[in-house]
Amino acid sequence: MKRRAHGIKPTKIEIIPMIDTMFFLLVFFLLRSLDIINLESLGINLPKESEITRPKIEKVEKQVTVAIKANSFVYVNNRLTEYEDVGKAIIREATAQERARLKQPTAVLSEKAIEKMSVVIQAENGVKHGLVVTCIDSARSQGVQRFAIAVDQRLVNDKENAPAPPPGP
Repeated sequence: MKRRAHGIKPTKIEIIPMIDTMFFLLVFFLLRSLDIINLESLGINLPKESEITRPKIEKVEKQVTVAIKANSFVYVNNRLTEYEDVGKAIIREATAQERARLKQPTAVLSEKAIEKMSVVIQAENGVKHGLVVTCIDSARSQGVQRFAIAVDQRLVNDKENAPAPPPGP
């Protein structure tokens, strides 16, 4: 016969708190990775060559940033660009970044890489909505599908400088 001492209970491993902790860590690292945006741009003057000999780039590691100033100047990775040519400039910048990263000066972006690439749009206060839409349309015409609009979190979280609510009815 088996006898147990009074007051000693068999130990149980609770799995639910462990799952909660792992989920919290997963969410934390995902949200943290969204904050990391590299705003560097690389200027590379590459020789011309036929597309047949060029290796295809299947994945773009960095985002391309489009900054729109209040005076309607548009910058793609800190380079002044006409807003009608934003799509071509985005592809040019992404290609230059990936060529430098892969150390293959003749590589070109594949359609798959262009579709998966992210474009971050930073528009100053006072920029007309139509200009932002024109830049997005120009990028979409080149095959870009993923966009993000950057906001200043300090302004979002700043309660003291928030505008007054509209008057009630």
